[in-house]
Amino acid sequence: MTAQVPAATCVGHIHLKVTDLERSITFYRDVLGFALVQSYGMQAAFLSAGGYHHHIGLNTWHSRGAGPAPERAAGLYHAAFLFPDRASLGAALRRVLDHGTPLDGAADHGVSEAVYFRDPDGNGIELYRDRAQADWPRGADGALAMVNDPLDVQALLADAR
Repeated sequence: MTAQVPAATCVGHIHLKVTDLERSITFYRDVLGFALVQSYGMQAAFLSAGGYHHHIGLNTWHSRGAGPAPERAAGLYHAAFLFPDRASLGAALRRVLDHGTPLDGAADHGVSEAVYFRDPDGNGIELYRDRAQADWPRGADGALAMVNDPLDVQALLADAR
């Protein structure tokens, strides 16, 4: 039998190697909106949403001043941040665009709506919101039928609060 984790299990946090701690703090705090919880000089910082101990760890222990990781190498593809609703996703997207961060893509997956871009170190970031499970597309057999359709970014921005 294959091992299974409990259904309530979730990804608790990510910890990223960054080249410039202050620049990364500014991005994750001022652009994405996470609160700085704690920092250790110019070596590490921890940010969160809603008072949690941390959702994002940033460190320069092995990466201070280094270049970005090679694109064609194994490693993190992107970190995904789930927003509670379309309005808050649109507001986050507005901050990203106002910051001058270019999008790598935007997609309607049927189960969710997502936008993709990179942080200052080239780490992939996804901001998304899930649709209600009752609205997820399913095939005739009841299995999920996710799609990769274009997302109307202007409509998403219009729904921003």
